[in-house]
Amino acid sequence: MKKKIYIAGAGGMLGEAFYRVFKEEYDIKCTDKDVNEDWLSLLDFRDFDNYKKDVVDFKPDFLFHLGAYTDLEYCEVNLDDTYLTNTTAVENAVIIANELQIPVLYISTAGIFDGKKDFYDDWDEPNPLGHYARSKYMGERYVREHAERYIICRAGWMMGGGPKKDKKFINKIIKQLATGTRDLHIVNDKDGTPTFTVDFAKNVKLLFEKEYWGLYNLVCNGETSRKEVAEELVRILGLQDEVTIHEVTSDYFKDTYFAPRPPSERLINKKLDLRDMNKMRDWKVALDEYVNDYFGDFVKEHFESSKCV
Repeated sequence: MKKKIYIAGAGGMLGEAFYRVFKEEYDIKCTDKDVNEDWLSLLDFRDFDNYKKDVVDFKPDFLFHLGAYTDLEYCEVNLDDTYLTNTTAVENAVIIANELQIPVLYISTAGIFDGKKDFYDDWDEPNPLGHYARSKYMGERYVREHAERYIICRAGWMMGGGPKKDKKFINKIIKQLATGTRDLHIVNDKDGTPTFTVDFAKNVKLLFEKEYWGLYNLVCNGETSRKEVAEELVRILGLQDEVTIHEVTSDYFKDTYFAPRPPSERLINKKLDLRDMNKMRDWKVALDEYVNDYFGDFVKEHFESSKCV
């Protein structure tokens, strides 16, 4: 008999990776308030009664709580919706998991730190700057303080899902380039660690199979910056001779991206290293695979001279 996993909030870029990684070896039920795949069913996990009934009826061995609002600007101006979705809904998951006596997975973020250090390991103390970060950290704290068995994984700059689901940096840059833009303005004052969703899901799978409960930083290997990521992406697309990258400070985008962001979100997978469980690849290797695997057709259509694929 396959073990069963209930995956809540699976309609986004991370849910796609978890479906891809877990679907063969586990009996999974994936839900979201946005049913955008045929393997999704409708569930708004902010509704405690419906969330509890749906999970209890499925009788899972694990509860994976993935969903959250991740648009920092939205979170900064929609506080009630943000905390209802990113914090109290996490409490719902913990209560349900404890009642069923099953482990729960929660996804936290590198954004919960204030960026005053260059790097953060698993034991550094968070100090969230904005409401997105605060709502996620409050969710993390509730899991740590109340869940009977849990795995919390802190992700970095997420990349995954492809053209339809990726709402983050990689897809935004690719879409700019696809429209013919050849001058990119990239901030030079933000450092972090990319996190490929597929690698992330695979490493989570190992942690659950080993029953290594606890809190883990879980990001790709290698330190980098927004500028370096943009340069590598342009190289993968074969556009390095056509594209000019202009370095700017965050103030250049202050009207669009007004939510506070730490200058450094670089994480170190120290606990994974100590347990010999760090299977995350270098971010450049992961980025190359991501672009080729998820954007292959898009690249063929929009970048005829590309060296990608």
